[in-house]
Amino acid sequence: MSAHDLSVGGDVLDRVTRCAQRALVVYRCHPGATVRLLNVSENATYLIDDPEAGPSVLRVHRLGYHTPAEIASELAWMDALRVEAGVRTPRVLPAPGGERIVTVTDEASGEERNCVRFEFLPGTEPDDSLPHFAELGEITARMHRHARAWQRPAGFTRFHWDYDAAFGAGARWGRWQDGIGVGHAERELLGRLDATLRARLAAFGTGPERYGLVHADTRLANLLVDGDAVSVIDFDDSGFSWFLYDVGTSVSFFEHQPHVPALVDAWLSGYRRVLELPAEDEAEIWTFILYRRLLLVAWIGSHTGVDIAQQLGAGYTTGSCDLAEAYLSRLG
Repeated sequence: MSAHDLSVGGDVLDRVTRCAQRALVVYRCHPGATVRLLNVSENATYLIDDPEAGPSVLRVHRLGYHTPAEIASELAWMDALRVEAGVRTPRVLPAPGGERIVTVTDEASGEERNCVRFEFLPGTEPDDSLPHFAELGEITARMHRHARAWQRPAGFTRFHWDYDAAFGAGARWGRWQDGIGVGHAERELLGRLDATLRARLAAFGTGPERYGLVHADTRLANLLVDGDAVSVIDFDDSGFSWFLYDVGTSVSFFEHQPHVPALVDAWLSGYRRVLELPAEDEAEIWTFILYRRLLLVAWIGSHTGVDIAQQLGAGYTTGSCDLAEAYLSRLG
């Protein structure tokens, strides 16, 4: 199977679901326990309904995206954020033998998939209101503050979301040039954007005050609101990048909407409750929004089996060109 095996749907997803069902045995769930698919992106996420233990969440990992050491590092940061930074994250539910990561075999291919079981946290995805974006900014700042001071455990390893990882020869989500609807005119305009992003990011630098461990997918879809309690989920893309990459991810897929500048202002107001943000850093926010946008053009092109990629399609590339034109014009 390809590196993006979960995006192709059909037979592959059926096999992944059978892996999820076999994981129930490893976790010694009740014989009547069932799994129900919640979503598919890089991984497949299932709701386990256990008549004795109640609901929990099972993540079945995509092949080749993370090593067990990388997954263990993700889980370690989630634990530390919950204990040390007051950021509510789901607890890992280990297997009876204490394993936080279990491996199940796809009987059709013989390939092994890593699985992690999390507690089920109640709540719903918040809407994109100004108060929710301010809260997202504050939570993001608490994660950044923790990441800067945290003594990472021995063996901690996560990938990077630097320019080379996004757009270099081994681009993690594929080439934006292979995005849906990228023709000659789009390639020329987005190529100018790519070159501009590369130059500005190189000038911005990767000093410790600007670059470190980030969630890397702080969309509202990865928040759960339950009354006054807000939980942060899905740290699967967490890794090392510019801290401002997180503001770029917060408006993923709707960067072109007219209310985004107001949302960014709200995000900043929440962020500043916890951390200062120098004016020269704030001046590059749209660089990071466009960086994420171009990365998502590549993601959509390499994840054509995922629902949101099908829904956005070539229109997302067209909107990206409009944003690129406006951004490049502002720079002069």
